[in-house]
Amino acid sequence: MQNTGTRPKVVVTGGARGVVGHAGTRLLTDLADKTGLTSGFVQALGSDRVRRSVHEPGRVAVDLAVLLADGGEAIADLAVLRQQPGLFGPVASDATAWRVLDSIDEPALQRLRAARAAARELAWAQLVETRRLLPATTIVGRRLAGFVLDIDATIVLSHSEKEAAAPTWKHTFGFHPLLCFLDATGEALSGLLRPGNAGSNTAADHVVVLDQALEQLPEQHRYGNPILVRCDSAGSSHAFLAHIRGLREHGLHIEFSVGVAIGEPIRTAITAATDWIPALDSDGSLREQAQVTELTGLIDPAALAGFPAGTRLICRREVPHPGAQLSLFDQVNGMRHQVFATDTPHSAGMSTQLLEVRHRAHARVEDRIRTGKTTGFGRFPSRQFAINQAWLELALTGVDLLAWTRHLLLDGPLALAEPKTVRYRLLHVAAKISRTARIATLRIAEGWPWTEHLIQAFQRLGQLPEPVP
Repeated sequence: MQNTGTRPKVVVTGGARGVVGHAGTRLLTDLADKTGLTSGFVQALGSDRVRRSVHEPGRVAVDLAVLLADGGEAIADLAVLRQQPGLFGPVASDATAWRVLDSIDEPALQRLRAARAAARELAWAQLVETRRLLPATTIVGRRLAGFVLDIDATIVLSHSEKEAAAPTWKHTFGFHPLLCFLDATGEALSGLLRPGNAGSNTAADHVVVLDQALEQLPEQHRYGNPILVRCDSAGSSHAFLAHIRGLREHGLHIEFSVGVAIGEPIRTAITAATDWIPALDSDGSLREQAQVTELTGLIDPAALAGFPAGTRLICRREVPHPGAQLSLFDQVNGMRHQVFATDTPHSAGMSTQLLEVRHRAHARVEDRIRTGKTTGFGRFPSRQFAINQAWLELALTGVDLLAWTRHLLLDGPLALAEPKTVRYRLLHVAAKISRTARIATLRIAEGWPWTEHLIQAFQRLGQLPEPVP
């Protein structure tokens, strides 16, 4: 029989010196320092401490956020950082990390959020100075002014009894967090941990998540720039839309684009509609077998009474693709219909087609959530709800660190890559560490295809503008 093996035989031994794993993860710890996140967390969790400890709680919180950004799933994974002090310095024990999480109450969470906002402001200032422009949402090649905030909920399963874990609407068991992401950068602006049976369209929860997300936007960008809030139909409650409209009284230029359930008045309007025009794909080409129209003038005014003044209803219809999961509410005359409401006025100069493409891009938040579940909020470690809420906040911080790494330190395909790609190509790389004149040198294996990308990332990190004292 012919031998088809191609792998060389190996003998495994120990005793190698000066070799470290996850060498690229040092980027995340240094970026946390460079953006002021570390000092902000230290202040947030240590401002009332009289006696300083060996492991500052704020530094432990940053290490946990770095761990989650690196793909760790449990506090025990801190061992990977702890066993490499030459690369990461002293890292707290698991027991210390648990105590830090247990100490984070609601006031401490608010201080952590404020520290995240301050670090974001500095990261954006560094981005503008080094890359000239903040990333922006684009549709059909058109750059949208301002910021697009995507709000969506997800289910996180729990396989054991935990405080507030409950049966979900999908007949599973766990939690139902509500999250907000900045579309252009992938930053995780806010998140609210909720029981599994929390309502999908609870207006009060949407208000909390939106308000916390807005506080994360640097003040000089929050005011004077258009802000669009996108949600699926869970965000179409009249109370939430009224809150969004009310924010204009506080100086925000804010609009909404939210899905709307198809009730009888809308079904009647769809049947009466005749001025359908071709829908567009994300690249600007015509979307096959799909049309859009505005329904606002065809709907009974009583059905629009709960919406803010100026709300428009727009509908897309298309032939269902094979295997599409449809309900009776989606279908009218054999076609699939989706309706959304927006208060973007006609004077904004966006056609019905562009408004529909802009709203459909809300689907990108599903990718943000999918990758976020590999960055910490795919599982919660504790039986205590408060600890899990703190864990969620640190997971959002990990998502931010990865986003800042891509936009500040990387270019080309890696600047657009998903976290898994960044981890496998850069963060998890092994290297040989040596010290001369108190300077540690990391030598990455010769021939590693992404060595130059990692070297350039560290060089860019060193060149980032320092904050003014």
